[in-house]
Amino acid sequence: MGIQEKPEEIHNGRFVSIIKEWIKTILIALVVSFAFKATVVQSYEVPTGSMEPTIMPGDRLLASRLTYHFRDPRPGDIITFIPPESVPGRKTNFLGQIIPFVKRVVAVEGDLIEVRNQEVYRNHVPRPEPYINEPPCYNLPPLRVPEDKLFVLGDNRCNSLDSHIWGFLPRKAVEAAVFFRFWPINRIGIPK
Repeated sequence: MGIQEKPEEIHNGRFVSIIKEWIKTILIALVVSFAFKATVVQSYEVPTGSMEPTIMPGDRLLASRLTYHFRDPRPGDIITFIPPESVPGRKTNFLGQIIPFVKRVVAVEGDLIEVRNQEVYRNHVPRPEPYINEPPCYNLPPLRVPEDKLFVLGDNRCNSLDSHIWGFLPRKAVEAAVFFRFWPINRIGIPK
């Protein structure tokens, strides 16, 4: 006759097995979610009003890290990017990571960009901008966007630290394309 296990040993063995399975499942979920965040979708919280009224302070956004692997940024896209070192107001979080900016692409390489008479002109044509807070309160002489650069502006034209102040954005600084606002609940949707 074989040795029989006591009921409490059976119970403890099952309990340990269940705990091991839970730990393994949680670890796999964490690895998958970190890989997903690093390569596919990133969430952002907007700290300033530079994109008002399209995006308000405190809005939380989702942005695709894949989009610009398949196509280049286009005028009208809302992007997140790491501001160049020369940008005043560039800050880091408590982990020492540079806090990304959120702005709208207004011109791409080869475009001629100009701001005059409270309008933005791209290639000598005024841009229709129904999304801006107010017209620009500054002028900018015609500038040709260099190769591998972008010209970005905040929708709150007169209250945005953007290309009209610090110049062109290197294309390689772009992190992601904003595609969805998930907070606050009353503003859930696609920012345009």
